[in-house]
Amino acid sequence: MPAYLQVFLYLQLLDFLTTVVGMRLGLVEISPFVRWLMGAGPVLGTLLSKLMAVALAGFCLWIHRRRLIHWLNYWYAALVVWNLAIIWIALARS
Repeated sequence: MPAYLQVFLYLQLLDFLTTVVGMRLGLVEISPFVRWLMGAGPVLGTLLSKLMAVALAGFCLWIHRRRLIHWLNYWYAALVVWNLAIIWIALARS
């Protein structure tokens, strides 16, 4: 498996975990689509969004747009850092 794909999957896991931790701390999801998916429950909704992201990455591989996954890795890395910062702020306030 190429390194960029491993990084993508790892970032999906980190985003899932940090989102769930944030929810348990009382934080809210800012993405309207993911918030809508969370109608089925916070963990299930987040999991569904991650499965969709992996499916879209698979589609990118299928249409030979691997470079897009490289760029998505930067986006998800920033998202994980954002989640960690928000969790840190929430913990500092409690």
